Amino acid sequence: MKYLKLVALSFVLIATFGCKESKKSDANQAQEPETSVNTFSLVKDSTKVSFTAYKTTEKIAVGGEFKTVNITNMSDGDTALKALNGAKFSIPVSSLFTNDITNTRDPKILEFFFNVMNEPEFISGAFKVATNNTCSIDVTLNGNTENIPLEYTTTSDTNLTFDGVMHLEKWDAMEALNILHEACEDLHTGADGVSKTWSEVALHANILLKRN
Repeated sequence: MKYLKLVALSFVLIATFGCKESKKSDANQAQEPETSVNTFSLVKDSTKVSFTAYKTTEKIAVGGEFKTVNITNMSDGDTALKALNGAKFSIPVSSLFTNDITNTRDPKILEFFFNVMNEPEFISGAFKVATNNTCSIDVTLNGNTENIPLEYTTTSDTNLTFDGVMHLEKWDAMEALNILHEACEDLHTGADGVSKTWSEVALHANILLKRN
């Protein structure tokens, strides 16, 4: 009889404490916060891409921009920067604009620089964001793809500014640069009588996103 009572008591204890443990576990699960992933999209017509080229031995700056920039393949991420990881861009070179009052510079750049390259219609590539939030872009030009490290700043959590430097020799673009130089030789001659067109081009981009 004593044995039966002990067995019965054991079942009661197991049932009692087992149910309490189960309820505690359910309560803990209910308290676990749900994780959510932010999504971002581009603000229409807000992306700006500009460049600074240089002429003469004094390195006089010549600025310009591309009026059309197409960005696709945005990612999900908890920051706007991470949302750009893997995003692809395509820039029609025909959208070049240097604000030249003579209206002769842009046609020269298109004819003597871009149009002598392989695949001259577009500059394309992709954003790359590392786990430590350093970023870069792969740029395809003249049939070659090379990487450009970028520095970035933020004026808000959705407004990003990028800066980098492109060295044209990495894209086998020196032949095109020399052809452009010959077409602009007089205009690229400085006070020292030397005509020079630099292979270094500074890049600047501003990208504005919004939370969805």
